[in-house]
Amino acid sequence: MTSDAITTLNYFVAPSDGSRPYTDISGNNLTGKLIHNWGEESHDMQVEDVRGKEELYKLDNAGFQYGIEAPKHTSFLNDDEIEREYYPESIDLIKRVTGATKVVIFDHTIRRRRPGESDDNPQKRQPVPRAHVDQTPAASIARVHRHLPPTEAPSLLRRRFQIINLWRPISHAAVDWPLALCDFRSVDFEKDLMPVALIYPDREGETFGVRYNPNHQWKYLKAMTPEEFVLIKCSNSIQDGSVAKLTPHTAFQDPNTPERAPPRESIEVRTLVFYD
Repeated sequence: MTSDAITTLNYFVAPSDGSRPYTDISGNNLTGKLIHNWGEESHDMQVEDVRGKEELYKLDNAGFQYGIEAPKHTSFLNDDEIEREYYPESIDLIKRVTGATKVVIFDHTIRRRRPGESDDNPQKRQPVPRAHVDQTPAASIARVHRHLPPTEAPSLLRRRFQIINLWRPISHAAVDWPLALCDFRSVDFEKDLMPVALIYPDREGETFGVRYNPNHQWKYLKAMTPEEFVLIKCSNSIQDGSVAKLTPHTAFQDPNTPERAPPRESIEVRTLVFYD
């Protein structure tokens, strides 16, 4: 019996007037400026359950990679404790899985789905039900300059460099609103991805919105447990086509979810990953 899901995924639609897409997350909307100027459209897609076939999907071919390693830190209730306890073990895990020589965590996000709540402020992050990529190549380079000393950044950027998110469920298995990842081999890098400016009070970032493509191959690991994790590649300095550059991802509503499944809770840490 298949565990694949037929579901609705939300895709990015560029502004109709041809203007630069943006999302204003500065929290100051007094000017009457829209929070964002782009749209969404929904499409029915199949999301394949790859449980038992996890080894087919690696960072270099698909842009994501599953693994099993129970975290030592398990409470995930206090940011200071997370940084003190979970950050070091996450760095160690990523180094071992990827072979990287330097890993720098620049932030983390806890997501706890709250049915019926529309609020999604930084203290109440909910799963993101929209196909996206966290960083563009330009934003990735800016991240290195932002988070590392000016004496180190130029030399690090001359080496192989990636941005990788380490994602895992917390508290219980992610049966409710699981995470889908799009195999990079099914992505048209030039046509499917559009930069979206993230406007902060003091700076700009940039993500990729993901346009609909019927060829997209979406995957998930059904009922991921807190002992399981997935590495999500958001950026890669190797751009010659020999390896996956990134992977779009989105939360989605699995129609096979039992009615009383607890709302999804998860943590993702975002890391700068360097190689000798």
